[in-house]
Amino acid sequence: MLPIARSELIQIFRNRSVLIANLLMPAAAAAFFIYSRDLLEGAGGLGYIGAVLVFTVGAFSLYATVVTVLAARRQTLFLKRLRSTAASDPAILIGLVLPVSVIAVVQVAVMLTVFAAVSGRPSDVVLLVTAIVAAFLMLLALGLATAGVTSSPEQAQVTTLPISLGAIGVASWIGIAGTADLTWLKRLVPGGSATELVIDAWNGGVPVADSLLLLGPTLGWVVVAVVLAARFFRWEPRR
Repeated sequence: MLPIARSELIQIFRNRSVLIANLLMPAAAAAFFIYSRDLLEGAGGLGYIGAVLVFTVGAFSLYATVVTVLAARRQTLFLKRLRSTAASDPAILIGLVLPVSVIAVVQVAVMLTVFAAVSGRPSDVVLLVTAIVAAFLMLLALGLATAGVTSSPEQAQVTTLPISLGAIGVASWIGIAGTADLTWLKRLVPGGSATELVIDAWNGGVPVADSLLLLGPTLGWVVVAVVLAARFFRWEPRR
């Protein structure tokens, strides 16, 4: 697993298009949201900005990059060759997505640290970390599922758009409008509960037990995505 991860990390830093999507786009978006935080605050307050930062990194640095990487490795038959080695299927997949996941975690940590430095610390850091882990697990699982129906890295630019833009759109919808109306709909759509959890963790004022209930829908989407990935993921190019 670790040799696969090390090799994949080298490939990522050699690929300019992946670097731009993985590093520069989320960084530019984060800079905009942090700089404009006073103008962009909605019903979710500063927690809304924190949620948008989390899902910007999660959607582009994690989700979209995982789909692109897996589609590219399948197209070049690299996935097929790896299966002929002693590595198990889970070890291969973990090795391939581990570098992307670590980069995304480092990015969101840096961005939220900068945001906290200029706007104030989050109310509950442990709850915030829990929310980020749940959101990233959901997006990672959705990435594996989307990779199953993506035949090439070029096609990934299209197949990743609904979830990438949808996750950020949901975070903005909830952060601006709040959850007073259509509460359960907003919590059940992918990313809705995780957004509310990030907002609660940053702003405070909500009992921890009530906030932790928001993990249910997010983890439910993880299960759905894993089932879809098991059904649709292919190790060889689609014909």
